[in-house]
Amino acid sequence: MTLRLIDLFSGAGGMSLGFYDELFCGGFTPVLAIDNDAAAVKTHELNFPGEAVKANIEEWLLQNEVPPADVVIGGPPCQGFSLLNKKRDGDARRALWEPFIEIAERSGARAFVMENVAELYRSPERILIEKKARQHGFQTQAAILNAADYGAPQTRKRTIILGWRDANNLPNFPPLPTHADPKLKSNLPRWRTVRDVIGDLPTDPFGTEIGEAKTFDLHFGRNPTEKSMQRYRAVPPGGNRFDLQSNRPDITPNCWIRKTSGGTDLFGRLWWDRPSVTIRTEFYKPEKGRYLHPEAHRPITHREAARLMGFPDEFKFSGTKVEVARQIGNAVPPNLAGALAATVLTALTDRSMAA
Repeated sequence: MTLRLIDLFSGAGGMSLGFYDELFCGGFTPVLAIDNDAAAVKTHELNFPGEAVKANIEEWLLQNEVPPADVVIGGPPCQGFSLLNKKRDGDARRALWEPFIEIAERSGARAFVMENVAELYRSPERILIEKKARQHGFQTQAAILNAADYGAPQTRKRTIILGWRDANNLPNFPPLPTHADPKLKSNLPRWRTVRDVIGDLPTDPFGTEIGEAKTFDLHFGRNPTEKSMQRYRAVPPGGNRFDLQSNRPDITPNCWIRKTSGGTDLFGRLWWDRPSVTIRTEFYKPEKGRYLHPEAHRPITHREAARLMGFPDEFKFSGTKVEVARQIGNAVPPNLAGALAATVLTALTDRSMAA
């Protein structure tokens, strides 16, 4: 039984991949993906069946019929932490989770899966989202999940809101973890580490541009200045900007010297034997976070970032270096998406068989 899937604010399709590809879960066929990023839409088109549309979701909703679907997934940008703060009082713009829920209702979907930053869980906006969902016939459950607990080599925490039509047949949510922090006493496999997923890649990248012919065509580097190279060399394994300041204060930015606390991931090296920190859209800039290679004197490459997010090498990205980085950093780890897909698939198919 194949279930129909709509992915809203789809990006490159990390969430679609978890629902569609049997490597993660499978059982769902994408019929529609919508995003306002042209490069991301092209990437989705290259990897999945169904229609991929570049559009503003509210405009699209006014002009198009929503196709039938069993499940709607996606990560609508939530303004909540801003909508409800003092600077945004009186802002009348609709939050983008509203058309998300409307599309879920109009498609006839039996479930939706919404993801966003961990902070959403404790925000007033979550209450508004769940109220809106109930108005459209969905019961909801919510939890903060760590992608590392589901096989992603990355400690990325996200709020997941599950919407469900049948209040008498709720899924087992949240899904049971498949991996565990090695510091805990558990029979589960340990969290996957940086070494597990990028340890086999060549230390030296292939040039500085996206390649077409090589197996690891995203394993390209940058052209750092000599000062940047000196800074990289000054950071030991597991170190960060404070080590740079201790070892080479002469080449440490003054703003870091003045800031004597916080920011322990800035200019940091990943650890081989831990999961990655959260991969964001500017992972190629070590001044933005812990994005230096565990050993090599360079930031991680796009291929390394894609693997740390959970994308297989066969996944095709479209766009410039900056556009592809944005797609990787904004993605939902497919391993986490796959765990959510398995929960939804089990509940939907059990209900269908029972009916």
